[in-house]
Amino acid sequence: MEIPVKNQDGETVETINLDDAVYNVPMNNSLVHQALVTYQLNKRQGTHDTKTRAQVSGGGRKPWIQKHTGRARQGSIRSPQWRHGGVVFGPHPRSYRKALPKRYRRLALKCVLSDKARQDRLVCLNSMDTLDGKTKSMVSLLENLNISSSALVVTKESQQPVYRAAKNLSKIWTLPVNLLNAHELLRRDMVIMTVEAARWAEENLKLEPQRKRVRDDLPESAAAAVEEPPAVEVEDEPVAEVGAEPVPEVEAEAVAEIEDAPVAEETEEETPEVAAEVAAEEEESPEPAQETPEEPAEGEDEEET
Repeated sequence: MEIPVKNQDGETVETINLDDAVYNVPMNNSLVHQALVTYQLNKRQGTHDTKTRAQVSGGGRKPWIQKHTGRARQGSIRSPQWRHGGVVFGPHPRSYRKALPKRYRRLALKCVLSDKARQDRLVCLNSMDTLDGKTKSMVSLLENLNISSSALVVTKESQQPVYRAAKNLSKIWTLPVNLLNAHELLRRDMVIMTVEAARWAEENLKLEPQRKRVRDDLPESAAAAVEEPPAVEVEDEPVAEVGAEPVPEVEAEAVAEIEDAPVAEETEEETPEVAAEVAAEEEESPEPAQETPEEPAEGEDEEET
């Protein structure tokens, strides 16, 4: 977008070309409204407070007895229906703080800034050297620029002469460009910016903020381990020969165990008849006589001794 640059006498000196990503963004009314409400809520202190019936001094005694007076029953003169009584559902201290993502804040600022530029309410100055801190210097500058409504003077850095020159003017506000926001732009009709401030806003607002943080403190080995997963080794399976029937490993082991096992001898089971015959044969056969050692004669023992 091309914007004319004026000097302090109100004459057009040159034309600068600003990035459309900052100064020609489509208007997003819902986003700008959300940003404006957020800025207004964050400016509230939230120190308002009211006293309940428990906090109001007095009212500890029952004003009259419960019955036999003809009046309505009352328990305290600090009840909400009494004069000087407590307040029901009154405001109490709380925080109105509301957060808005950084991307939304930046986009709302670009929308309002682009809208000012499209409506020719953005004035660029080559310098502000004539402002010496006197109010009349700011008044003469506004007369040369044909500005009679409210205006926001934006500089690259905070400048005391500019601030002092606009301090006594109720409709003029000064602000460095790094503190520029959508709320301040919407509150004023005109925007007066220096060329340096316009270039600074162009360079910083066209860059999108990073959404994901990158950790630089990780060692190279850990970073490589995170980036590249470990490779899994796959063993080659044996291929069966053509024409042979595949035999599972479990069946082959079972066949080998059966072949190696010793063969048990076949024994006939003894029936009761056979057992009786065997017992009868043992009874008929005579038992062998046990041999007893012969005792030596007395004469022989004496001879030996």
